Amino acid sequence: MKISAGSSSDPGLEDEFIVCYWEERGGGLSYHPEISPDSLTLEQLAADIIEVTHYLRQRFGQDRIYLAAHSGGTAFAIEVAARAPELYHAYIGIAQITRQTESEKIAYRFLLDEYLAAGNKKMVDKLKRYPVLDDDAYVLPFFKSMVRDQAMHQLGVGTMRTMKSVEKDVVLPIMLCKAYTAREKMGLWKSKFSLITKTQLAEQLIATDLTARVTGLEIPVYFFSGAYDLTVNHELSKSYLNQLKAPVKGFYTFENSAHSPNFEEPEKMMEIIRKDVLRAENKLADKQ
Repeated sequence: MKISAGSSSDPGLEDEFIVCYWEERGGGLSYHPEISPDSLTLEQLAADIIEVTHYLRQRFGQDRIYLAAHSGGTAFAIEVAARAPELYHAYIGIAQITRQTESEKIAYRFLLDEYLAAGNKKMVDKLKRYPVLDDDAYVLPFFKSMVRDQAMHQLGVGTMRTMKSVEKDVVLPIMLCKAYTAREKMGLWKSKFSLITKTQLAEQLIATDLTARVTGLEIPVYFFSGAYDLTVNHELSKSYLNQLKAPVKGFYTFENSAHSPNFEEPEKMMEIIRKDVLRAENKLADKQ
């Protein structure tokens, strides 16, 4: 069994596993206007994962389950795996956050250089509103801005390589998705723009340095990372896993992916899960 934190789409796992897609407190289908913004902290979300884990273990009669997290979910899911290894077979970090302040700075420098080289003055002017090159004070506003997402998507380094427009490739598919009711869709966007980005959670995500907070796990650890990912820097994730202590660990670069390798290259992901994760091995991992 696998619990997935921070994702709600179907990469094909259900064909072989019982999968729980958990939408974190205040996010997506879990949105409710009475949720206290003060409850949206990394510590509370970690506690929520453990509670959901206990529920799943009891319901399906399992001593341990597999814990996978994507993007923002990795900031607290890996801490859960470190605190309560007895609950999990392994931890899978997809686009694993490490030092997000540094990741945002790297992304900003890349975006600015690319648009300067292309002579795109309009985007350059937008980016220069958030001069995060040397000043940490501008990192959070840049992280929360639509400019960041627009700039990344236009270059194919955002959510997916093929997604070039936030409006066309992200917003529109969500609004047309038949799995959500109109009320649920409104709640999804309310959670994104009112609860998630305007609370302390975004600030905590930016400030977290997992290289200092989580230095080792007692269970196998696997990181899946898109080669073109600038939302969560690929090289920072790889460096983190290299120093992380674990009985088995593997870093897997998805050469044709950006921020969502589980959706961009699902066949490769499933092969890794079958041949490495389920066997507690790392034979398919990147060579050091």
